[in-house]
Amino acid sequence: MTNEKIDWNLVICSLILIFSLIFTIFINADEITHKFKSPSFNGINTSSHYLTIENQEFNRKAAIKAEIKAYQEELERDAENTTLARFIRNLESRIYAQLSRQLVENLFGETKSESGSIELEGNTIEYSVDGDFITLKITDADGNETIITLPIGSFTF
Repeated sequence: MTNEKIDWNLVICSLILIFSLIFTIFINADEITHKFKSPSFNGINTSSHYLTIENQEFNRKAAIKAEIKAYQEELERDAENTTLARFIRNLESRIYAQLSRQLVENLFGETKSESGSIELEGNTIEYSVDGDFITLKITDADGNETIITLPIGSFTF
């Protein structure tokens, strides 16, 4: 064996040169071009892009309207279900039942009256009995009239 010193700088440079020659064979380059991804800029599928945006906006607005409507309905339900609102509905129901009972007593009871009227929340209810028919005339606050005529003989049980 000989006592030669290996020049490592030369070996490293040679290896770098060999590897660079081998890898330059596989390198391919192309022209760098910029393309926009958005159809608004490049024009490809622009109409479907705009349609998608329009649908998203429409669905968002519809969802907001539905949410507002649901919230308003919830507020109305909450207002109708308070203790005071239930009490008022119950009281009105009982008052109307009493008025109805008194009207029936005046029409069919032992002390019948031939005619009468009552004012109820801006409405006028008039009744009259002519022997064969009972006529109810209901006039609302705007002056619209509803007339109901009932034959007396048909109320037998």
